[in-house]
Amino acid sequence: MKKRVEKLLRWFDLRSEMEGYDTIHDNIESGIVFRGTNLWVLMFAIVVASVGLNMNSTAVIIGAMLISPLMGPINGMGYSLATYDFHLLRRSLKNFSFAVGVSLLTSAFYFLLSPLNEAHSELLARTSPTIYDVIIALFGGLAGIVAMSSRLKGNVIPGVAIATALMPPICTAGYGLATLQFDFFFGALYLFTINTVFIAFAALIVCQFLKFPIRSIVDSARKKHVNRVISAVIILTLVPSIFFGVNLVKNEQFAQKAESFIGEVTLLEGNYLQNRQVNPQSRTIELLYSGYGLNDSIRMNIRERALAHRLDTSRLVIRQGYDASMVQENVRKYQSESERLASQLAAATFSLRRSEGRVDSIRSIPLFGEKILSEIKPLFPQIAGCSYAETYLFSAVNDTTRRSARVPLVVFTVPRNGLKPADRERIGEWLENRLNNRQVKTVFEEVRN
Repeated sequence: MKKRVEKLLRWFDLRSEMEGYDTIHDNIESGIVFRGTNLWVLMFAIVVASVGLNMNSTAVIIGAMLISPLMGPINGMGYSLATYDFHLLRRSLKNFSFAVGVSLLTSAFYFLLSPLNEAHSELLARTSPTIYDVIIALFGGLAGIVAMSSRLKGNVIPGVAIATALMPPICTAGYGLATLQFDFFFGALYLFTINTVFIAFAALIVCQFLKFPIRSIVDSARKKHVNRVISAVIILTLVPSIFFGVNLVKNEQFAQKAESFIGEVTLLEGNYLQNRQVNPQSRTIELLYSGYGLNDSIRMNIRERALAHRLDTSRLVIRQGYDASMVQENVRKYQSESERLASQLAAATFSLRRSEGRVDSIRSIPLFGEKILSEIKPLFPQIAGCSYAETYLFSAVNDTTRRSARVPLVVFTVPRNGLKPADRERIGEWLENRLNNRQVKTVFEEVRN
């Protein structure tokens, strides 16, 4: 059993494929520098990402993330904290701050010059970070530092650059700065902070797990101080994202309940839903109806259905559009004569179609006898004819007359002595099953041969 466990653990062993510690250190140290090529590549990537956000192009944004060199100093911060290399930590922070400043200025300058200033979905998506962004940054960072530590890097690093998405939030912050929309600026900057902190934290975890050698002499008191600072930064970054994540889930649940509720109240007694507005942030629903008019009974019905879906009826606004009473009272103020007529015509058309449906249903009842005859004829060939109707059964009880529900009445035409009593009983049972009604009345009309 022990050998099996050891064999299984070897599948997850990272140290067998690791680069040398000195090689990893040199790679991380070279990746934190922002001058010359790295600086120009960063600026070009920022412009590409800004254009992608401006044009709402996901493909262009992904391309910008692939060429971005921002991961270098972030991994440097995590690595230097894990190895207590405070000289490398200061260099990483200095270069990272410089890169962020250049990125913000480049993005803001682009959006100042761009004639298109509308916030598309790709921009809006970077202004409301949640706990899910923390999870993406943490596990993306874990994948990135594991790949950097391995001799078999493969194509992990580009995938990490796309998943952790460092470029779009910093460009969105530049957009907020250029257009003086500080909700965009702080929201995007918070998302960028989440990605930065948890990518660095992932690098710290992996480096300590792989037992990277400590690069400086440090006493236990300073180690505790560093660990306390790291914990404080992580908690301060994490807590707001949890709040936003819980709020996001609640908003999604509210939106689903609202859609299900609205589907049930689209058409009510000659009134149809003309417009609706659902705001998950404020938990409000506004419904605008047109048609015959909303009386107290209909409004109560709508509110009861909202309660059935666990919606707050105090935040449910029900408005009446065009109806007959409003036209008579407010014709000069709100509607022209043509609008009044159009509203009445729509209501009359609706009523007419509903009445036509009822008439068609009534007309089709007598024809049902033909269908019954075609089904029973192969079983009892001696039956010559069939008629079908629906009627009421009246009974006298204590000097009062009571009416039953509608009862099916089926009359069969058969030759005299053409059906035995047992056959008639079988036909009655067949009809009860066929019509799914135990109250069906069966009559046999005998005719001469």
